[in-house]
Amino acid sequence: MTVTIFDTTQCRLGEGPLWHPVRGQLFWFDILGRQLLTREGGKTRNWQFEEHVSAAGWISETELMIASETALFSFDLTSGERKTLVELEADNPATRSNDGRADPWGGFWIGTMGKNAEKGAGKIYRYYHGELRRLVDSVTISNAICFSPDRTCAYYCDTKEQRIMRQSLEPENGWPEGDAEVFVDLAEYELNPDGAVVDAFGNLWNAQWGASRVAQYDARGHFMQAIEFPATQISCPAFGGSDLSTLFATSAAHGLDAATEADGQTFAVVVEVKGQAEHQVKV
Repeated sequence: MTVTIFDTTQCRLGEGPLWHPVRGQLFWFDILGRQLLTREGGKTRNWQFEEHVSAAGWISETELMIASETALFSFDLTSGERKTLVELEADNPATRSNDGRADPWGGFWIGTMGKNAEKGAGKIYRYYHGELRRLVDSVTISNAICFSPDRTCAYYCDTKEQRIMRQSLEPENGWPEGDAEVFVDLAEYELNPDGAVVDAFGNLWNAQWGASRVAQYDARGHFMQAIEFPATQISCPAFGGSDLSTLFATSAAHGLDAATEADGQTFAVVVEVKGQAEHQVKV
């Protein structure tokens, strides 16, 4: 497997890659740069916002749901029109959104965190049928939100805890059922779980901050392999490409004493499995 550079833009904090299955196009964010990015016609395109933006789901061919530090809002890619769907900790200037992903029922899970990673300042929420409901309290750095292809469970983590959690879901509507359990404990390896995605076979692919890699685990949490990247801080993977066998990964240059040219760039590698198509958000 050969890792290539998908986009040379050096993001301060690249995050939230999303392959739009209708457009056949990758979108991602620079959270600290307050930008949404993509590639069109062989060139990089970006949209600038006045607040931090971090994650997205697709509503239609031309609309995304975007998570910002104050709201979940629809965003028209053609006109640039923005409509607030629900406020997200808008009364707390100390926090912002971080990792998020659409679930198989058309809901959207979104995590928050302190802008300076204050301990326990964040939460994880689910937006579903117009309602935003809190699911997890006291999260320091919310990450790894993704879903199994059989719809039985969700995954998430608090990066600071160094554990990826598995949460059983109700089959009818996707709300959490019972208590979350530890899926992978990375503390003994001193690895920091960041964003994650699940492939079509139920394997979880986790970006591990500071380790220059994305690691693959089977549905029982057993380590399978790791793909090495040329950037130190790999932040989140996403499956895409014409047959969903390309693994994209964002990275971050922020916080490195001696960032290289590769740090902050977005990468791509063709793997031997296929991903799930990203679920459509129902608003």
